Amino acid sequence: MSAVRCSSCFASPVGVAVRQPLARGGARGGSLAAVGAVGAPGKLSGGRFWAREQLRISRVRAAGEAEARPASEAEAKAEGAEDGGDGPSKSLIQMTNFSERYAKNTGTYFCSDPGVTAVVIKGLAEHKDTLGAPLCPCRHYEDKEAEVAQGFWNCPCVPMRERKECHCMLFLTEDNPFRGDEQTIDPNEVQSLTEEAKGAL
Repeated sequence: MSAVRCSSCFASPVGVAVRQPLARGGARGGSLAAVGAVGAPGKLSGGRFWAREQLRISRVRAAGEAEARPASEAEAKAEGAEDGGDGPSKSLIQMTNFSERYAKNTGTYFCSDPGVTAVVIKGLAEHKDTLGAPLCPCRHYEDKEAEVAQGFWNCPCVPMRERKECHCMLFLTEDNPFRGDEQTIDPNEVQSLTEEAKGAL
């Protein structure tokens, strides 16, 4: 079967001419006359076939654009970790970014000892991986799953949200003698500091 063609149409895999999608300016090329004029036996025809083909084409295009889109630095690090690279894991990057944002939003600071900050963020990331939520890593729990479901100690915990009291010393107020001057930390530094701490044990 030969497809009906026009200057702004292309042939679909089943031999039906499909009009080109919307251009960047919003103008369409070709006409709908070719669509539905020719159909594959036993297949959808007319408007239903057109709708299905447009959906298929949009999915293919979206997949191609996603592959071509340059990843952000954090996304690239996460992808490297998922591929078995030596960089920080995706959850570690996520919890580092969360900690930085929360410190800035609440006017709090990380500990003057960056090793403390790194160990806490690492613990949050591990709980996010194993429990599905960043349960506070600085407390003992009889049943971690039950604590996650309750939500009281999921970071930021209730004491932190209500009174700016962080048991882990991750978020410290200005009057805390152990606070540093930083509200940012690099995920690579978090990883290296936690690895050093493990090696010292």
